[in-house]
Amino acid sequence: MRPLTFQILRELSDAHFTSGAMLATKLGLSRSAVSDALMEASENGVDIFKLTRRGYRLAAPLDFLDLALIRKYLAHNAGRVDVDIVDTVESTNTELSRRVSAANLPSGTCIATELQTAGRGRRGRHWQSGLTTSLTFSLLWRFEKGAAQLGGLSLVVGLAIVKALQASGIIGAQVKWPNDILIEQKKLGGILIETQGDMLGPTTAVIGIGININLPDAMKQMIDQPVTDFAAHAAVAISRNQLLATLLGELIPALGKFNTLGFEGFRDEWLTYHVYQNCTVHIVQNAAESFDAVVTGVAADGSLRVKKMTASGLSTDEIALSSAEISVRPADAKPARHNHSVDMKVT
Repeated sequence: MRPLTFQILRELSDAHFTSGAMLATKLGLSRSAVSDALMEASENGVDIFKLTRRGYRLAAPLDFLDLALIRKYLAHNAGRVDVDIVDTVESTNTELSRRVSAANLPSGTCIATELQTAGRGRRGRHWQSGLTTSLTFSLLWRFEKGAAQLGGLSLVVGLAIVKALQASGIIGAQVKWPNDILIEQKKLGGILIETQGDMLGPTTAVIGIGININLPDAMKQMIDQPVTDFAAHAAVAISRNQLLATLLGELIPALGKFNTLGFEGFRDEWLTYHVYQNCTVHIVQNAAESFDAVVTGVAADGSLRVKKMTASGLSTDEIALSSAEISVRPADAKPARHNHSVDMKVT
């Protein structure tokens, strides 16, 4: 959507009508420009009531991001986080990577968006999101290590997200190796990490995160796997501003600790939240081989440890599987197209 459309939407309320003439006068626009912008908003899924001689009213409030509020919630991390909010972007990961290429940005640089139009997930899949229906952002972190030594980074990020959700009143969130957040076997969010740098280091990681906040039913029906959202499980309403600050408050120290200890410093705690620990799962490897296995744990490098199920029973040998090679689902689940499955986010 155009910047003008966002500007007009921020002037609307769900509690009372605002006339088109008032909007036009306040923003220095023509009545037709206001009408065209609000039509664009409607075409992008924003429900707006219109009454003759009364004007426009939102059907439901829009929880826009507010940098002042985010900074207020982030007061204890103010020196380590630099947040920028953009109205709309194809992908926050792509935008942050572009900025990194143009400038020497520090760890803790974050881009959050109101609307992401071409969010990317694992293996190029698309991440569904609408205006304020998701929280989608990317965080930059720099490591002196090479990318090969960052195994388990997505797992550490997932653990930090679960702990932030707990601090926000969400009970029952779990991690699904390697990069999904689930509640009651339904996807709440995901992670997409993209790295660049030399083989031996240093490495720049762009960490994309997407959390479903309040997905419309029509959007849920577009997703070919069970999904849920924050609103369905929150005991108390929390703004996206507060949730973003809480997430960053967990992520920043976790990334610092990971830089020193690696995944080994988190492994035992991560396993307590793994939805498939000690469970039988169905594994598709390289889209060519599939088998059932029992999840026995995760190695220090973040690889999944499993024992294959054979015709004669459970194998005694463990094998390690990397995130680049497989997808995991419950053994009794039907194959899914996973067009909402991401290593992330949205980006």
